Amino acid sequence: MDKTKDFHLKQFSIIGGHSGMPVSTDGILLGAWANLLHAHSILDIGTGTGLLALMSAQRNPKAKIQAIDIDIDAVDAATINIKNSPWSDRITVEQDDITQRQPNMNVEHITCNPPYFNSGETTQSQARAKARHTLTLSHPELLIACRAWLSDEGEASFILPKAEGKAFLDLAQTLGWFISRICEVNTTATKPCHRMLIALTRRDIDIEYSQLTIHENGQYSRDFIELTKDFYLKM
Repeated sequence: MDKTKDFHLKQFSIIGGHSGMPVSTDGILLGAWANLLHAHSILDIGTGTGLLALMSAQRNPKAKIQAIDIDIDAVDAATINIKNSPWSDRITVEQDDITQRQPNMNVEHITCNPPYFNSGETTQSQARAKARHTLTLSHPELLIACRAWLSDEGEASFILPKAEGKAFLDLAQTLGWFISRICEVNTTATKPCHRMLIALTRRDIDIEYSQLTIHENGQYSRDFIELTKDFYLKM
């Protein structure tokens, strides 16, 4: 099995092991954007290398964080990364399937960089396939499970490609969710939105809309730098 690429951030490092998914811009965006500063409990579903759990711990100095993944290689990688981080006393990592686990409705924030390919060829790597395709975690199952785990005042944050994100929002609303925040992400000002950052709640509140452009004039935009500067080494 191929080794997943390692990645170093300002306050912690990710040793990829054989987790299937390397650190990506999507993961950094979600971890930096999620509105979790006041959450006392955070659940990271499909933690992979533990990136979102570690970013959550860095941003929120008081939260207790549960990180779960169905893939044992991902759990092994996340366990190592969490153990070597400054926040190992606040993060637990387990191999588990969120759709089969007894829900605990006290979680105040959920983060998830979910699988999003519903069709097409799956990658030859089983770990990468689990991370990228909805073979082992469909979006209806994910949304139902998250709603069972989230507190009444809590919020769940996701990132998806635009087309899948729109379908995800439609599905969420049919399952009783309310939209809290949406951020449309584009690589440059002249290119269309290619990712959607999505926050959902169990209660009806006003929706906060925003847009983020990653590159301007051949370099990272001011907004992207401001959002991610606490994590990327060269920002």
